[in-house]
Amino acid sequence: MSRQLNIDTLRQNFWKEEYLREKMLRCEWYRKYGSMVKAKQKAKAAARLPLKLPTLHPKAPLSPPPAPKSAPSKAPSPVPEAPFQSEMYPVPPVTRALLYEGISHDFQGRYRYLNTRKLDMPETRYLFPVTTSFTYGWQLGPPVKQELVSCKMCRIESFFRKNGAFALLDPRDLAL
Repeated sequence: MSRQLNIDTLRQNFWKEEYLREKMLRCEWYRKYGSMVKAKQKAKAAARLPLKLPTLHPKAPLSPPPAPKSAPSKAPSPVPEAPFQSEMYPVPPVTRALLYEGISHDFQGRYRYLNTRKLDMPETRYLFPVTTSFTYGWQLGPPVKQELVSCKMCRIESFFRKNGAFALLDPRDLAL
């Protein structure tokens, strides 16, 4: 089956103009927005690169000041290393002993140790709040159960607005 080519000069000129118009539109768009697109592409490419953190080299111990020449020279004493500072307090020996009693499958061992540690307040486990979510409950103390003194209708009347959802608040409507 052959294709029918019923293109006359009028239709051929139409397609030529249409092609040139599209080409001009693309060039205009590229001239107008090309730099922004390239900047976005560079930003996306930079975001895809893995984050390279700087390496922290251990601090070299400071050299002691030069001793006077008249004093007898002593052998330098070794500098005591600072103990490793943890962000947590040490675990009490009784709690640590739970780790070695039984296996987690029987709800002993690590399972019991973690549940016991979970019951401790964060202030007794950590030296300082490690994350920002710690600050909400840090040094909050034991929960205090408050007795509700008011009756049910008093709570309902003070909870709902009397003038509708979007009305301006009237001081008489507020429960103080």
